Amino acid sequence: MDVDDLAVYRRSLKLAEEIWAEVEEWPSFAKYSIGEKLVQAADSTAANISEGHGRYHFGENRQFCYDARGPLQETITWLQKAKMRGLITDERYEELSDELTEIRKMPNGYVRSIGKNRSS
Repeated sequence: MDVDDLAVYRRSLKLAEEIWAEVEEWPSFAKYSIGEKLVQAADSTAANISEGHGRYHFGENRQFCYDARGPLQETITWLQKAKMRGLITDERYEELSDELTEIRKMPNGYVRSIGKNRSS
């Protein structure tokens, strides 16, 4: 299976691109302070999933999936700060936050699936 076949990877990648597009519209100070941190956190989720998938060892793959949860939570925090500072609308915050909530559930399901494949 290719990493592009993983829903958690595709959705994380898409969300990171949506966040990038939002941050690109911000004023310079916001873009280069909170914006950089938000984009880095969002990008790290897909990067961790991809790196784990590329390891081909169950234990390492699992660990990188667990590691992906940290940047997901960090993305939520930076997104909350962006909303509080008036950088994104309430509506856009809800859209991105809802997608983050859904993605946050996915690494555990992926870990369960690779664990089952390991034992078969």
